[in-house]
Amino acid sequence: MDEQIKKYGEFIVEYVKENYKKVFREAAGIMPYKYIVPGSVYESLWDWDSWTTNIALREVATSEDIGEYEKGCVLNFLERVDEKGRIPILITPQGANPVYNQNVDMNVHKPCLAQHALFVGEKNGDFEWLREKFSRLERFIDFYYTYCRHESGLFFWLNDVAIGIDNDPCVFYRPEKSSATIYLNCLMYKEVESVSKIAEHLGLEEKAAKYAEMAGELKSCIRENLWDERNGFFYSADLNLRPITDEKMHKGCPRNYSFLLQKIDVWSGFMAMWANIATPKQAERMVKENYLNEKTFYSAGGVRSLSKAEKMYRVIVSGNPSCWTGPIWGIANYMTFVGLLNYGYEKEAKELAEKTVLMFGRDIEKYGKMHEYYDPDTCEGVHNIGFQSWNLLAINMYRYLQQL
Repeated sequence: MDEQIKKYGEFIVEYVKENYKKVFREAAGIMPYKYIVPGSVYESLWDWDSWTTNIALREVATSEDIGEYEKGCVLNFLERVDEKGRIPILITPQGANPVYNQNVDMNVHKPCLAQHALFVGEKNGDFEWLREKFSRLERFIDFYYTYCRHESGLFFWLNDVAIGIDNDPCVFYRPEKSSATIYLNCLMYKEVESVSKIAEHLGLEEKAAKYAEMAGELKSCIRENLWDERNGFFYSADLNLRPITDEKMHKGCPRNYSFLLQKIDVWSGFMAMWANIATPKQAERMVKENYLNEKTFYSAGGVRSLSKAEKMYRVIVSGNPSCWTGPIWGIANYMTFVGLLNYGYEKEAKELAEKTVLMFGRDIEKYGKMHEYYDPDTCEGVHNIGFQSWNLLAINMYRYLQQL
């Protein structure tokens, strides 16, 4: 291993070891279970932040250390599911954020709760803690299928609030229920697949088969509808079309499509590799024509969150929404890294891991902390020093490098 990589990798390991217990929270207020927060200054339980932070912490923490806290992340959310299956995006000890829990036209917990539950169950070798709550997990899945599914079979966001990739141009400032992003659909596929695996662990064979079939159908739907043969990439879908009517100037040849591809190069296209949705031939084109393209995604810091060729591209200081129109984000690098490994692109995965370790390690060396996101060319932190969350996944990438 290169000495620089080893040096900064060990900085990251030590940072995680010194800080991981600072993100543990005890049961309080409306949350009856212990839980994990994204960083030491937080009290709120967030959806995909707790999941991805948990994945990173497992590189240094044992079941004895973290088991009850990681289970509590899932159980606290399942406590808040309502009759329609809605679960809030965040919960504080004082209450669930009402804007996410009282209006069906507002986004809910991202489809990663079953994925988190599966991860925790596998790490602890135990799924019985989920048995009584399994029906609530099913209700959560039913919500997405009932309220967020398009006639094409694709899933859409209810609005542009708190989607995770805050100002993704495919969603940001767009009409409600009009954006079926590749990001959401990849998460949804893995979520349904995870429900199937949990059911299997619980001995619920019929339910396991049911959700496995649903996952297979969604996988085919994504391949068929969101792949673009011209550009060799997966895109989001624009659902904002007027209904087909009997208007005189239209009835002679009504449209025979239910959406249009949003050919905007967003990093989340690579999630089709993270989720094992892309075919090997599709993955090959994605890597050669998009991932390695210096005019679009490829940069000194890793994967640009938005292609440099897009007119919306800019790297600025921004919060609420945070800037996802170009900067490097730890979660984007990590998920793309996993996708590269899934399809055997070990050389490219190794390089991306090295870039990430160097970027975060140097940040820790210079500031003692990490930033929320980074300049793709200089690898300098841009905004919100002290951010942790999924940035801690750099330790997972360093562990991979140690095994080579």
